[in-house]
Amino acid sequence: MNHVLFHQRSSMPELASPAHVRIWQSRSTDSFYTGHVVRNWKVRWFVLLQDKLLYYKIEGGKKEPSPKGRILLDGCTITCPCLEYENRPLLIKLKTKTNTDYFLECCSREERDSWALDITGAIHAGHPVQVQELHRMKNSFKLLDNISLHDIVERMYDSNTGIKLTRNLDQGNRYKETFTGSSLVDWLISNSFAVSRFEAVTLASMLMDENFIRPVGTRSTEAMRFSDPSEKFLDDSTALYMFAENSKKNTSSKEEVQFNISELSGTIVKQGFLVKQGHKRKNWKVRRFVLRADPAFLHYYDPTKEENKPVGGFSLRGCLVSALEDNGVPAVKGNVQGNLFKIITKNDIHYYIQASSKAERVQWIEAIKPLT
Repeated sequence: MNHVLFHQRSSMPELASPAHVRIWQSRSTDSFYTGHVVRNWKVRWFVLLQDKLLYYKIEGGKKEPSPKGRILLDGCTITCPCLEYENRPLLIKLKTKTNTDYFLECCSREERDSWALDITGAIHAGHPVQVQELHRMKNSFKLLDNISLHDIVERMYDSNTGIKLTRNLDQGNRYKETFTGSSLVDWLISNSFAVSRFEAVTLASMLMDENFIRPVGTRSTEAMRFSDPSEKFLDDSTALYMFAENSKKNTSSKEEVQFNISELSGTIVKQGFLVKQGHKRKNWKVRRFVLRADPAFLHYYDPTKEENKPVGGFSLRGCLVSALEDNGVPAVKGNVQGNLFKIITKNDIHYYIQASSKAERVQWIEAIKPLT
């Protein structure tokens, strides 16, 4: 892969190579880099090989024949997104096994993520299982079991480590204290609330559904018409969002659902996050599901609520559970991407649920069936 990137280095290298680099993928390209003695950013042409990253000076619009320096990838760790520089959101950080830090800046979020994926693949080239796992995680969906949207919002408000708020102009309208969709996704990943952009988009959609954040401007407001959570929130540097006015309070006027203590006393067989379709608005929301035996019940919880009380649930006796292979099921509203299954209660109430993968869907179905 070759490309032009920016590059910076934070300690004196063993090799005669500059310090800050800006990166693309496993092809050649220009980039800026900052020297390790004088911290200025310079453009360099990068070439990614199987075990190293070479960078070249550019003179007269052409790269020089011999590389200016190299970054050995054996034993490297990569951080992407890297938010150490407030005004440079498109960085990749490489730390070599000799503890030399390189900061590589790309021109777009897409190029940054593409370079990061290829560099990570080169670092783990001798471990094909890890490479397969990296590609799987790119579109993974598995939220943390102890996730709390309240905690995320509190962290977002932090003046030092929270999301950076900026002024933006959109079609003649000025907005104060806003952030872009892609910057929120970067922040969620950087703070370990998500491991992939797909997970982060799902989390951001939850924040929006629960009125913690709201869209402003044309792009983000228009996207709200989509029913699928993955399309409602935009991982885009032109889509603007801001905190909702009541995001710190976030009180709900919904009537609390009462549950018998006995139905919550069963042995927990399985629990995890799934996406459930609502019965009235037919929108999709992430819920934490808990499967219990003796008595057999399936309850689901709202991860935005601090109290550990279910918002819904039903007895599994007499239920039917089955996988839905057709994404275009008429009763399912929204552009939902597979891994669906359906539970029909003995009172003929239909629940449509989405798992993160076919394997997870099978696990849930196999866990529920013996309890029906």
